[in-house]
Amino acid sequence: MGNEPLAGVGVLVTRPEHQSQRLAELIRGLGGEPLLFPAMEIVALPDTETAPALDRLTRFDLAIFTSPNAARLAMQRIQRMGGLPARLRVAALGPGTAAELKKCGVREMIVPEADYDSEALLDRLSGLQLSGKNVAIFRGEGGRELLGDSLRQRGLEVEYVNCYRRARPRHDLAALMPQWQPGSLRACLATSSEIVVNLFDMAGEACRAWLCQTPMFVPHPRVAATAFAFGVYTIFVAGTGDEALTSGLESWFARWRRAQPVA
Repeated sequence: MGNEPLAGVGVLVTRPEHQSQRLAELIRGLGGEPLLFPAMEIVALPDTETAPALDRLTRFDLAIFTSPNAARLAMQRIQRMGGLPARLRVAALGPGTAAELKKCGVREMIVPEADYDSEALLDRLSGLQLSGKNVAIFRGEGGRELLGDSLRQRGLEVEYVNCYRRARPRHDLAALMPQWQPGSLRACLATSSEIVVNLFDMAGEACRAWLCQTPMFVPHPRVAATAFAFGVYTIFVAGTGDEALTSGLESWFARWRRAQPVA
């Protein structure tokens, strides 16, 4: 076994394929073997879904982007219309979303300092004078309602702008049994509760036990709670972002190796 922190460790990467490449590169850089198995697909909604809000974008005071996918898809359309209005303030739910907005030329934005969820962003916005302002929340179809509900209670006018929907790929987790059975697949990354749900739907009875026995690395306690409810034995809350997830893998397997008996 090599000296790299993840040498010999197969890692199941379950993000949508277009969001998995950098994570896979980081895992390889640590000596690990990423296995890309998307447990979610991002399907962009037609322009007709977002056009009504984008046509009135100058009337909004604050635009909130809740995910990298929302930022990517919304900004593609906003840029075709000439870009964000100069007076529009921008908020991002986390660093991944902020990075996507920066790619589109957004330089000033409100981002939580930690936790990177709706609760943290609400706390970050609490010091701003926003009562009576108009807010557009760019998100995926069927996202959490906490952000909008809380802002309405604070006196803001809120409009959701759905940019995409999530879909479960038609893959069979049983195809991975050759990696699981000899023990080469030893970790699973799940970056959302919906990915956890999809994984177990794709597993069926045949693979459920293997999935439960594989240590699962997640970004947030809410995702950990979903994994726990499905019976996953070992869950590591690593934090948000590619670097946090790979750092969690590195820390876990360093401890695991120290615990192994010396031959």
